Amino acid sequence: MRVDLFDFDLPPERIALRPAVPRESARLLLLDGARTEDRHVGDLPGLLRRGDVLVFNDTRVIPAQLEGTRGEARIGATLHKREGPRAWIAFVRNAKRLRTDDRIDFGEGVGAVASARYDDGSILLEFEGDEPVELLLERAGRMPLPPYIAGKRPADAQDRQDYQTMFAAEPGAVAAPTASLHFTPGLLAALGAAGVGHETLTLHVGAGTFLPVKADDTADHRMHAEWGRIDAATATRLNAVRAAGGRLIAAGTTSLRLIESATGEDGVIRPFEGDTAIFITPGYRFRGIDGLVTNFHLPRSTLFMLVSALMGLDRMKAAYAHAVAGDYRFYSYGDASLLLP
Repeated sequence: MRVDLFDFDLPPERIALRPAVPRESARLLLLDGARTEDRHVGDLPGLLRRGDVLVFNDTRVIPAQLEGTRGEARIGATLHKREGPRAWIAFVRNAKRLRTDDRIDFGEGVGAVASARYDDGSILLEFEGDEPVELLLERAGRMPLPPYIAGKRPADAQDRQDYQTMFAAEPGAVAAPTASLHFTPGLLAALGAAGVGHETLTLHVGAGTFLPVKADDTADHRMHAEWGRIDAATATRLNAVRAAGGRLIAAGTTSLRLIESATGEDGVIRPFEGDTAIFITPGYRFRGIDGLVTNFHLPRSTLFMLVSALMGLDRMKAAYAHAVAGDYRFYSYGDASLLLP
């Protein structure tokens, strides 16, 4: 499909720079079949059915943005995929000043060597020393805010809390599964009281999620791989929900992509551990999920393509026009939608 079909007008002021407080006070656009309603995230217990299950991503965002030097050159690195105990693939700013085997000093006693360069321009960094890389990043790294926020303000101490979900347990993401940022223990308790359950899986979100689609046709776009896991016990419970007539509602596109990667043509979710580069565009037949809670995405993005595959392109364009006109807040710190095809 032509990428320009997924374009729409988004005023820059609609991109949120801070989350709603309290988190569940964010607005929620309900699309339930042909029905459209303006609600709030806190209304979810009354919008879902008893027996439904929300599926959250328990990945934890690491401070994956680094600033350093190679000689006189300033080098910026955003880690996006782990390749080994001490090795990470990174998108690098000022990469033309960096050659293979060059050392980058990131300060705070943290250094890394550029050990390989890939066709997409990313670089493999091998971190020095014996300390776990996670500890090195806690010292020298910053939270990797999306470029649409970072371009307007620097990351600060508040982002260490704001850009982490209540489910964050497994370190490894360099971007938050942002739909889950709206959830609090109180909201989860209210959902439980309404008979709505929840499960978790792990997908370590990579910085590739922020990359623009540069191709003119979706067939020519290559997704970056991300590592995920659904264990056997979780897969069994998820299948049991649907067998009992409940719906699986993915909390975020990351949960959706992993579930779909793990689901066979027969609709059975199987244990999964490894990389997925699934790219969902209109025409895709969904096998594992029945609905989606997600934030509002950017024009021409792979995520807007995904929601258009779920609900229909015309439906989503109309919904986004409604959201823009109604002053909904977009992207990572923005408002949410509940999509029930």
